[in-house]
Amino acid sequence: MQAVILAAGLGTRMRELTKGTPKPLLKIGDKTLLEYKLNNLPDEIDEVIMVIGYLGDQIKSTFDGTYAGKKITYVEQKDLRGTGHALELCRPVLKGRFLVLMGDDLYAKEDLEELVRYPLSILAAELQRFSPGEHRAEIKTDASGNVLDIDEQAEARRGMLENAAAYVLDMSYFDYPMRPAGPDSKEFGLPQTMAQMVRDGKSVKIVKASWWKKVSAPEDLTF
Repeated sequence: MQAVILAAGLGTRMRELTKGTPKPLLKIGDKTLLEYKLNNLPDEIDEVIMVIGYLGDQIKSTFDGTYAGKKITYVEQKDLRGTGHALELCRPVLKGRFLVLMGDDLYAKEDLEELVRYPLSILAAELQRFSPGEHRAEIKTDASGNVLDIDEQAEARRGMLENAAAYVLDMSYFDYPMRPAGPDSKEFGLPQTMAQMVRDGKSVKIVKASWWKKVSAPEDLTF
């Protein structure tokens, strides 16, 4: 099975830290964000498709063509037009089912192992901390834990299921056109296409995250 890691972004909210280093190579302790992610991949994964962009040569020189026995294939996203666009660039090298992860978020291995048990799935985290008036990406489900919709601009509330941005997809994803990440956005969003798949009757299972760390700002670079 393949895993796609989207690691092309600028990491602007990291301020000075990403002026000379791509965000996925920033460290917590003695390991980079990418090392944590690669170490936690399910055993089923034998190839990693790494989407690189900003300072991508540093990522290539760090990992080269293999990591822990897993082949690494690099796909360059020169024009940063969102997660949907990044995944579209991977289409020629993908086959069957594949796992998709963000390059800066950290996940528990057992959660990813649970994700790959289902034909199509998405990782969700119960929201506990948020600011008044904040909006988050909410996953709406039925009583059996199947996705009904993904609302990228839901008003944050305690206990809602937030999109933790880890997915298992298959090639049927590419039967759907890329969809804008927002009403006036020039970027294309993976969740927006996945929501259309659900509305068209595709069955997508949610897996509740036991642990998920979103790394957005310098203060997040700690456990």
